[in-house]
Amino acid sequence: MNRPITDLADLLQSMRPTLHPGVYVYASLPQNTDVSALAPLGTFREAEGLTVIVLEEVALRAGLTILLRSAWITLTVHSDLLAVGLTAGVATALAQAGIPCNMVAGAFHDHLFVPVESGPAALAVLSALQQHHTVS
Repeated sequence: MNRPITDLADLLQSMRPTLHPGVYVYASLPQNTDVSALAPLGTFREAEGLTVIVLEEVALRAGLTILLRSAWITLTVHSDLLAVGLTAGVATALAQAGIPCNMVAGAFHDHLFVPVESGPAALAVLSALQQHHTVS
């Protein structure tokens, strides 16, 4: 794996956003729920419960209450966990387009979850942001 990038300009010009197929949903479960059968893409423990991000069809089969239907976009650049400004730059560009986003940092990449109907528009905004920083 290549070295993680910390420089904001390099991160923005190397984002290479990718829209994944499928619909991903947020749901909340009791703290000690065994979620292994759900094969969650992500989980997060909060005082109120265990948040899971799973494929919509998995959530429906399990009878979960869906809190958000979303499209999943990965910024395929290898971003450093200590990099400053990438989240702000991406969130600002999407906010200016009226697109809400929920960001999750992985060890190698950043992941965005936007309303499912906004997936293609969000991808276009992010591609334009990358292009703007590539040209500059």
